[in-house]
Amino acid sequence: MVETIYGCKWSLTVYQLLANGIKRPGEMVRSVEGLTTKVLNECLRRNMEFGILKRISYHEIPPRVEYVVTPFGRKFIRILDELGKLQKEIDRDR
Repeated sequence: MVETIYGCKWSLTVYQLLANGIKRPGEMVRSVEGLTTKVLNECLRRNMEFGILKRISYHEIPPRVEYVVTPFGRKFIRILDELGKLQKEIDRDR
């Protein structure tokens, strides 16, 4: 799971967007150069399968969809943050 998520360069970007309050897919695509709707949808789907993100559909016209981090996802992201800190420490000590 960690390899799949961490290996996808867009997962970390999506987590950052969500942390900045950007929850709608269209807004995510517009916010990041090079991110396509197709790639974003694959990334979001993968994160939902692992229970990191949750999709919320609003019954409105036009339809509105938002993504949020689950409680498990918050724990997972904290672990990824710690791995990132460890990597920086290793790189600094080389």
